[in-house]
Amino acid sequence: METREILNKVKNHEMTVEDAEHFFRREPFEEMGYAKLDTHREIRSGFPEVIFCSGKADEHLLQIFGRLYEENGEVMGTRASQAQCDLIQAVYPQAQYDPVSHIIKMEKQEKKREGLVAVCSAGTADIPVAEEAAQTAEYFGTHVERVFDVGVSGIHRLFSRLEVIQDANCIVAVAGMEGALASVLGGLVDKPVIAVPTSVGYGASFHGLSALLTMINSCANGIATVNIDNGYGAGYLATQINRLAGRGR
Repeated sequence: METREILNKVKNHEMTVEDAEHFFRREPFEEMGYAKLDTHREIRSGFPEVIFCSGKADEHLLQIFGRLYEENGEVMGTRASQAQCDLIQAVYPQAQYDPVSHIIKMEKQEKKREGLVAVCSAGTADIPVAEEAAQTAEYFGTHVERVFDVGVSGIHRLFSRLEVIQDANCIVAVAGMEGALASVLGGLVDKPVIAVPTSVGYGASFHGLSALLTMINSCANGIATVNIDNGYGAGYLATQINRLAGRGR
């Protein structure tokens, strides 16, 4: 629970002062032997802990997924395989899995999504990373507009959606190959652009290194670059920017 939620429960006589005091006195993490769940992360940073599923043992993943859900009333895991999805849904059939972004989650139904972030992909092969960014931002309460397949090989496609892109508080530009989309967007908007290089491309793309170097060497202003294929990191950062924009109104 968030600090404000606890205080409101005390105010509305839904939680005793003693129970609230007990909550704040708890350790800032839960020791599970093989993992230390950061149960106070949302209090400190405004974002609850998210699970990176890839590489985790089945038993560990299942227990972590369940404990975070009990703690926060929702939970999200990134880079989940179909086998991991089957494992979790056998215990939590309400869990939703997206095989494109490889995100598995259980969300609060009453969640509001505010502001606006535009998530743009250069090509359809970049959509898995773009969806990871978009769904991460949505999970954290951001309204997202998807603008897919608007790469520089057909720049007129980008111009057809320019209005919604320019209205956004932040733009996420996801591109492989040479990674030029971020530079183009940086020259068209007055908002921050988060560049996400993907590992899409032929041999000389070096599994995304070429796009990464293009993005961090961009001559356009206002561009920040995350790691190769790091849609989650882009969605998280875009939400932080979107929240700041909302506070400034």
